[in-house]
Amino acid sequence: MSLATRRPAKTCAVIGAGPVGLAAAAHLLERGITPIVLEAGPSAGAAIGQWGHVRLFSPWRFDIDSAARRLLEGTGWTEPDAAGLPTGAELIGRYLGPLATALGDHVRYGTRVTGVARLGADKTHSLGREGRAYLLRTVDEAGEGSDVITDAVIDASGVWGRANPLGANGLPAAGETADAPWQVGPLPDVLGRDRERFAGKRTLVVGAGHSAANTLLLLAELAEAEPGTEVTWAIRGRSAAKVYGGGSADALPARGTIGTRLKALVESGAVELVTDFTIDAFTTAADGSVAVTGQTGSLAVRLETDNVAAATGFRPDLELLRELRLDLDATVEAPVKLAPLIDPNFHSCGTVPAHGEADLAHPDEGFYIAGVKSYGRAPTFLLATGYEQVRSIAAALAGDREAADRVELDLPETGVCSSSRALEATSIADASEGSGCCGASAETAAEAGRGTGCGADAAKEPVTVGARGLATGVLHGRAGERVELPQAKSGCCG
Repeated sequence: MSLATRRPAKTCAVIGAGPVGLAAAAHLLERGITPIVLEAGPSAGAAIGQWGHVRLFSPWRFDIDSAARRLLEGTGWTEPDAAGLPTGAELIGRYLGPLATALGDHVRYGTRVTGVARLGADKTHSLGREGRAYLLRTVDEAGEGSDVITDAVIDASGVWGRANPLGANGLPAAGETADAPWQVGPLPDVLGRDRERFAGKRTLVVGAGHSAANTLLLLAELAEAEPGTEVTWAIRGRSAAKVYGGGSADALPARGTIGTRLKALVESGAVELVTDFTIDAFTTAADGSVAVTGQTGSLAVRLETDNVAAATGFRPDLELLRELRLDLDATVEAPVKLAPLIDPNFHSCGTVPAHGEADLAHPDEGFYIAGVKSYGRAPTFLLATGYEQVRSIAAALAGDREAADRVELDLPETGVCSSSRALEATSIADASEGSGCCGASAETAAEAGRGTGCGADAAKEPVTVGARGLATGVLHGRAGERVELPQAKSGCCG
């Protein structure tokens, strides 16, 4: 339920002190709303610190929120070069750390939120529900519990730490445990802290995203310096084209270069690629190595390795929200109005129509999921998108409907995007109808194997939409078929 008539909020809890959570706090402060940021870790950007060695694709220009910048400018802060590409550690040190300091006591560290509910009402209670405050149950590092009560809540807790399993079917494979000796996480520091673990060893990287690509490039570099280092890459799809990306057509050159370099490594044999691979089981040996058994097509496959990097993506933690009334897409676990434009089955071009509070609202008014968690299981999130989300939410909570509905997203207006479920969308509202461009529903077309319902090649045609973002330069969904970008057309049927 969007905040069309609800009284302005005075207090708002923000779960998570990452980039979007701290940006939310800055916007709330500007609106005269008291933010209470609850961070489970010991410092701002604690999750980012776990992959601090990784360089972002987005330059500083897109990594700094507008309200955060205004807050920092009054502290003597020096803004980084807009064209520079920060590492995760630099993002913390040069931006998030100073921002958290500027926010002062509004940020509480070592405070993990374990549940959110309406004050005095469980999920089934309807009478008098609207307008109730929110109760957030928390636990500190010593295990002591306490409750926080606020008028509104923004969940910007992210998805780090909730990795998708390696097994097929969305479930862990036999023998797959988080504490297995061969598990190294999605983004190990191959050339730094974890170098000895990988030098001269065999490593299997599983996943078809940019996290997998980053790790593979680092492992290949290590292999050049350390004899006996072997790198194998396994993906579930039949083609790696989705990971190779659009090359020079990518709006983020650093992202495009990663795919180009990875493709060259595979073609040279430096990285062994196994496609169409589903994992059935892991058998751990006494020395900590593991045998990975599965299938590629109809053939049985057995891979023996010392390390496994599970770069299989993440999923949101929805358990702490169990007592709230949410309106989430059944497939992507994102707000239903946003989901059709980011569903990875149909869309991964890196752009999305600008969206704000009205598109992120839930039946429990005053509660929002923002940042990467708002994308559910979809992998195409950009920081600038999250900053626009919380700007709009803060405006709505303050009762400024006009500002909440206004688009202020600082990203290129691409006008080209691909989504089999919403090809003609010019807004989130249009996309929610989910109709195909030739009259047949997208779901019906997909079931019939016809993509959009416009013929066999229709899914390869870009469509002009009111999208903003940093396009990857290729149009594809899970099929992973690379399609060069032709000139955008006004429709897909003529």
